[in-house]
Amino acid sequence: MSALDAIDRRLMKATQAGLPMTAAPYAEVAGWLGLSEAEVIDRLAAMQARGVIRRVAVAANHYALGLTANGMSVWDVADDQAVALGQQVGALDFVSHAYLRPRAEGWPYNLFAMLHGATRPEVEAKRAQVAEILGDACRSHDILYSTRILKKTGMRLKEA
Repeated sequence: MSALDAIDRRLMKATQAGLPMTAAPYAEVAGWLGLSEAEVIDRLAAMQARGVIRRVAVAANHYALGLTANGMSVWDVADDQAVALGQQVGALDFVSHAYLRPRAEGWPYNLFAMLHGATRPEVEAKRAQVAEILGDACRSHDILYSTRILKKTGMRLKEA
């Protein structure tokens, strides 16, 4: 990963809260920064290729979409199968993100997957689907239901 040059830093700051909701968002950002639309697109693609940014994507507000029974499911999965099984879980359309974390004392879970649904029974049915995928590789699991949104933003750059 390489450091940001001054233009990349300005581009990151201009887009860190999201792209403008217009028909030509890259052109609008380009106008803000005195760049061409192609340069904005190329610089974002280059930062993604270097690993500086992971993706350019929509961050949906699940509550506004009616998905109010969201739960972080946690799974104790056999370490030798966790990566492959985690990829299968992460590919499910009702999982917004899935990731592996090291186990901690008193916390046996190593696979985390955010499940979304309109009701808790719906989310519980989805959790059962995940359990079926994990099969005997899963020793235990739980779910922590959201009660409110605490943060819906990504990382923010500080002034240089």
